[in-house]
Amino acid sequence: MSDAAQSTAAEVRAAAEAVKTALDRHLAAVERRSGEDDPAVYEAFNQLAAAAEVYDELLYDRYDEVTPFEIPGAEDALPPYAGPEEPNALSVLIRRDYAVAEPQRLLAQAQRIEAAEGEDGSPASGTVHGALGLLFGEFEPDEIASRHKEFGLEEGDSTLWVTAADEPAEPGEWLEAPFEQVDPQQVVCRFDVSAVFDDVDDDDEDTDGLADELDSDLDEDEDLEPLDADRR
Repeated sequence: MSDAAQSTAAEVRAAAEAVKTALDRHLAAVERRSGEDDPAVYEAFNQLAAAAEVYDELLYDRYDEVTPFEIPGAEDALPPYAGPEEPNALSVLIRRDYAVAEPQRLLAQAQRIEAAEGEDGSPASGTVHGALGLLFGEFEPDEIASRHKEFGLEEGDSTLWVTAADEPAEPGEWLEAPFEQVDPQQVVCRFDVSAVFDDVDDDDEDTDGLADELDSDLDEDEDLEPLDADRR
């Protein structure tokens, strides 16, 4: 940015004051919150995030400095539920990721499916993408999820969203783009499964294990005789 367009010290100071005001409003909204998804808290959060972003940009522009904190954007979280109080319809959106860990096992399973249908030797079972088509055409997704190791697959992240609506969708209405028309404010609940959470749990377990070892050592020390204070 050129010197002529560079932010002034007064603009930076005003942006800093706006952050302070937004902080006070956010704290006040949190203190008065009426529930877990209070719209006032959500709005105050967004205002704080916007004010902090403006201040950070002006601070860097004027002084080549940045703030030591970072507020996640509103897109990182679902907004408060604003759907019908008594939904007459719902949609369940599921995504499950897999890695093809053992291609030969997957191909063998596809060949068994074809053999059972009297189509032994079909080219479809000779490729990974063809085998996947046979597998998901033969079994329900929930069954594949419970038997994924048998099929040479390794589980990745998964998510399940339940959305509410006043009326069921028209037949065939969303089949071409099943996930594009989701309104985040219609999401009733969401459940995520990820290795990221497992890593956190593993860290906790390691800490707990260390604590158990320390407790065990202390217990063993209790059985030791006290040292003679006169012994040199």
